[in-house]
Amino acid sequence: MADNKIVVLYVDDEENNLISFKATFRIKYKVLTAISGDEAMDLLSKNKVEIIVTDQRMPNMTGVEFLERVLVKFPDTMRILLTGYTDTAAVIDAINKGKIFHYLTKPWDEHELDMTIQRAHETFMEQERIKKMNETLSVSNDQLEFLLRQKLLS
Repeated sequence: MADNKIVVLYVDDEENNLISFKATFRIKYKVLTAISGDEAMDLLSKNKVEIIVTDQRMPNMTGVEFLERVLVKFPDTMRILLTGYTDTAAVIDAINKGKIFHYLTKPWDEHELDMTIQRAHETFMEQERIKKMNETLSVSNDQLEFLLRQKLLS
């Protein structure tokens, strides 16, 4: 069962928030936590993460800056931004630069965040399915082209 859990990375510079998130979701998900964007990037390089939930306001690197870096190296992960501030510019940046799946305000509501993670995972799985279908189609296309070339040469 543990191997089938959705892997969620929660990034927040406040340790109490990390503890609270892990305590809330550890039974349902495989929860990884990081106290900074740099620590999170390190975790991403060592783990297959499906969902990232990050705080916007962090020292050294904002949530949007972190998600921009994630997008370059780990574009398949689903990205959710949390912030305790109603910062319209941050939301616009998150959508345009970090290509977020969803935006939520802090303090987060457990049910709303859980439902958002579930929807993000459904989207993640659908994208994985489409990617596999495209790979299969590409191989079939290559095989057909090869057979056609063989037929034209004979």
